[in-house]
Amino acid sequence: MGKIIAVVNQKGGVGKTTTCVNTAAALTRAGRRVLLCDFDPQGNATSGFGVDKGVSPSVYDVVIGPMDALRAIVRTPYGDVLPSNKALSGAEIELISVESREYRLRGALEPLRSDYDYILIDAPPTLTLLTLQCLCAADTVLIPVQCEYYALEGLSDLMFTIRKVRQALNTALEIEGLLLTMYDARLNLSLQVAEEVKRHFPDKVYLTAIPRNVRLSEAPSHGMPVQYYDRFSRGADSYDKLAREIMERNSHAV
Repeated sequence: MGKIIAVVNQKGGVGKTTTCVNTAAALTRAGRRVLLCDFDPQGNATSGFGVDKGVSPSVYDVVIGPMDALRAIVRTPYGDVLPSNKALSGAEIELISVESREYRLRGALEPLRSDYDYILIDAPPTLTLLTLQCLCAADTVLIPVQCEYYALEGLSDLMFTIRKVRQALNTALEIEGLLLTMYDARLNLSLQVAEEVKRHFPDKVYLTAIPRNVRLSEAPSHGMPVQYYDRFSRGADSYDKLAREIMERNSHAV
């Protein structure tokens, strides 16, 4: 049975989509069966896998239904993707009166577990019904943490949200891991943030930290993960290492 991991942070600009896209690609390169579920109306994870944001059907059609998620999946050289686009932003309003609306994504993804080793969900960078659907669908949460002061405040807010979701909507939800992003070992601030995060989550912070890297920033504009844009870059190497950590933690042979 595949594992569903939501990549979540309520703060924007922390490398959430970058992490989702490149981790999915790295796991695929390692021989795992991976589905990237883009659940952000911006659709950046979709275009990051080289898929046109205008593609139809999309994840919007799946959660509004009735639409089998298998019909919406797009196969790419980097892994499979359940695409998203701006139509998804209207789903929150359309689902207001729908019973058990928090579980629409969960219902769509559950039948796919046997087809994949990992399903990675790219959540929106805000706390909305869409993000709640991600948290209700997931087994675990992977949290990118930007190495800056305000990231710690955002992390505190996110942990509060996860606790509330665990109490009321998804009692089995756990933390997969915390990933330090935009890390620069030359800066005291990066070192201080890393130390503080590790102090609060001693067993959950990945050994791998994602550095600031030009290739990571350039790859999305070419519609491909960094491993395919420049596989010898520091960014590609870092996400390959992260994928190995994830597999080791989940008892998948590397």
